[in-house]
Amino acid sequence: MSKKIGLHIGGRRFDVDVEDDFAKFLTKEMAKDFNTEGNNDLKVVLQGYVRKVHDLYTQEKKMQELIDKIEI
Repeated sequence: MSKKIGLHIGGRRFDVDVEDDFAKFLTKEMAKDFNTEGNNDLKVVLQGYVRKVHDLYTQEKKMQELIDKIEI
């Protein structure tokens, strides 16, 4: 099943359909970065995106360090 998650950006509402399991995780994560009850300007959205990409970068770096240790 899918669930609709919405966010207001620049005065417009944007909805995405995601699977139920992911919806719980996404809702929790979005609450950390965005105002889920009101409007978000584009600067807030960009900052949230950069934070998540930084998290991904950090995870990738740690995984590569583990892979390097395993290969030695």
